[in-house]
Amino acid sequence: MNLEGRKAGNGLKHSSLTQRIITAALTVHRELGPGFLESVYEEALAIEFEACGLKFERQKTVPVAYRGRPIGEHRLDFLVEGCVIVELKAVKALEDVFFAVVRSYLKASALETALLMNFAAMPMTIRRVGREHSYYHETGE
Repeated sequence: MNLEGRKAGNGLKHSSLTQRIITAALTVHRELGPGFLESVYEEALAIEFEACGLKFERQKTVPVAYRGRPIGEHRLDFLVEGCVIVELKAVKALEDVFFAVVRSYLKASALETALLMNFAAMPMTIRRVGREHSYYHETGE
């Protein structure tokens, strides 16, 4: 699988980093397959990120403000290399609400790039999300 070709025409940010993240996720999915809880995939992906030399934070808290006042917080599954949010799911299919939540993560964190991954799907589903765009890709393992 190669997503690099998609960046040239639409200017995706952090394309080489997201490719490394996707490769790590596909490795986990090939090894475990579908059927586990999201927390199992999160633990396995953390191990794979370490093996790949990717710096990451798990369950990173991001404050949410309204009119400059704190009103809550988001908790990101992963923040990789300080610039890419990775949100994991283990559901039958990705729903629009998951996309909306990831967009809110991007807004609250002032970041531009996220990956939404569904480990329960066959083949694994990955949705690349930008602040103003979303790019959908189903992997072909």
